[in-house]
Amino acid sequence: MKLGGFEELVLLAIGSLGDDAYGVTIKEILKEKTGKNPSVGALHSALYRLEEKEFVKTREGGATAERGGRRKKYYQLTAYGLKMLQETNELRMSFAQNIPGLSIKTQE
Repeated sequence: MKLGGFEELVLLAIGSLGDDAYGVTIKEILKEKTGKNPSVGALHSALYRLEEKEFVKTREGGATAERGGRRKKYYQLTAYGLKMLQETNELRMSFAQNIPGLSIKTQE
């Protein structure tokens, strides 16, 4: 199954946010890390696709008065989503290590 560039960033954001990954926090971390401010529509479309591909699962939080009684929808990586990120990272690293002059930091 394919993973688009924006979808990959959204998956990375969800994984890094842990239990606090919902629309607003995902949008904020994407803006912080990329310097770009994705539209709500683009973000929700990507989240829908990721859920459809079974890379993420959702759960609903409690309803709050500040949200007009609506519930927050939280996102979490599935084992399949984590595997996809690992495979994508390995592919990127296999290309990157063959680029002369490119400095690659490795985790140890």
